[in-house]
Amino acid sequence: MTSTDIKKVRFLPGVLVRTAPAGAALPLVVDSPHSGRAYPEDFGHAAPLALLRRAEDAFVDDLYENAPRHGAGFLKALFPRSYVDPNRHEGEIDPAMLEGIWPNAIETSERTEMGLGLIRRLIRGNVPVYDRKLPVAEIEGRIARFHRPYHDELEAMLAEMHGRFGGVWHINAHSMKALGRKQGKPVPRDDFVLGDLEGESCDPEFTAFVAETLRSFGYAVKLNHPFKGAALVQRFGRPRDGRHSLQIEVNRGLYMDEEKIKKTAGFDALKRDIDRMLAAVAGFVEQQIGALPEVQEGE
Repeated sequence: MTSTDIKKVRFLPGVLVRTAPAGAALPLVVDSPHSGRAYPEDFGHAAPLALLRRAEDAFVDDLYENAPRHGAGFLKALFPRSYVDPNRHEGEIDPAMLEGIWPNAIETSERTEMGLGLIRRLIRGNVPVYDRKLPVAEIEGRIARFHRPYHDELEAMLAEMHGRFGGVWHINAHSMKALGRKQGKPVPRDDFVLGDLEGESCDPEFTAFVAETLRSFGYAVKLNHPFKGAALVQRFGRPRDGRHSLQIEVNRGLYMDEEKIKKTAGFDALKRDIDRMLAAVAGFVEQQIGALPEVQEGE
């Protein structure tokens, strides 16, 4: 199968690319919300671009780009999360950043208090992203032009597959720093962390299947720690309705130099294993839809 077999079905310049399944479609959707690296001209940031790029889930879109070859729809953001974060609720606003009064409801969260809300205030823990207050209209524009279209596109993909098959499985793809911190000291992280909101965003059988598949490849896998899942799996994961969303974090140390933001020799091997995982997930989904009630025309 060549690259021409994989068709882009929707492209919003600077915002997103949606790719259709190559061949027979399965109710399987993969999205990469944090790998965007098209920095808008109106960003107006004070922090160096090289530092802002540390916030990217760099190359995750490349790791998962073959998802359509396994029957999955694939969506990726083109804009950077440091500009506006599609994996945050649009109400996760930090009032301290505003020039003016926010006219809508504000969702308080630990992430916002840490400077990691919808509009990022800090990079690398303590470096301000801006040397200015942001006008309300500027933030509203980012939501309207970037955040909301991404959510709407993902919602449409999931709804289409759920409507066709009666169920849908969603992989929300991310990367994590190789080192976390515990009591102020660096601590190596596992190879993968799977987040299902402690069983609230997908059937635990799906989480267990992905975990065991990755472990069979020799990877260390942890569940729901330190990442349980954020806005996208919170919004779209409703297992009682046959909507299963699983967040997958992969350790950046497996495939990239975090300081230089460059792929390392481990990238190709990891990509092959992610392809193997996606093939296994496709098989799992095929088995699951065989047990679903048949969807009648017009339902």
